[in-house]
Amino acid sequence: MKWVALLSFLLMITINGIASTIGINGKTTGEISNQQQVLFMPAGYVFSIWLVIYIVLGIWMAIQLFRKNANQETAILSLFTSTCLYNIAWLLCWHYEYFTLSIVMMIGLLVSLIFIYRSYPKGDRRFAGRLPFSIYMGWISVALMANISYVLTYYQWDGFGIADVWWANLLLLVATCLAIYIRYVEIDVLFPIVIIWAFIGIAVKNGVDAGSLFYMPLLYSAILVITIFIGKRK
Repeated sequence: MKWVALLSFLLMITINGIASTIGINGKTTGEISNQQQVLFMPAGYVFSIWLVIYIVLGIWMAIQLFRKNANQETAILSLFTSTCLYNIAWLLCWHYEYFTLSIVMMIGLLVSLIFIYRSYPKGDRRFAGRLPFSIYMGWISVALMANISYVLTYYQWDGFGIADVWWANLLLLVATCLAIYIRYVEIDVLFPIVIIWAFIGIAVKNGVDAGSLFYMPLLYSAILVITIFIGKRK
């Protein structure tokens, strides 16, 4: 199972590298993202977090290779393999513009990450434990919201007559509440840090002229910074 997980991981990195540089189906991942003006979408530099995710996942994978293949670790490796396959499937759906299906793939990815995350004890910050998946799950949580926003924009959803800016603000609030929940219930500071990274990128992309979509992400980021440093459980 270890070698299957490793091969899946390497395949995921390879395909993502090709998609980001050469492109798949004639376009890079970023070029497709820029086809629609989505308010709940971070600036391009924010996506560099993928490099961090791949590095910490690589460290986690290397540690697994030198461990005894216990039953629990076999289950986690199986789930990890599924995350790699969902990641690849999402990317292919995205590049071949099966956007609705891409949401399904990303939900599958997030659910698999949640199962891995919950396999480790609360407050675990080891490279061999929760740490990589705290970062990964935080990013995919935001990415799923952005993906849904993109698809709805692509299909010209009218938002039940409610302006896009209000929907974007609602997503900001939902992401903030989720980050606070993870911070205190799961005793996890890395998850909210990833949300802060994404929020600052949303503010940067929208700019000062965007009003609430510039100031509210920064306000929520400040709130999350406070939650990181206060109320720490003993």
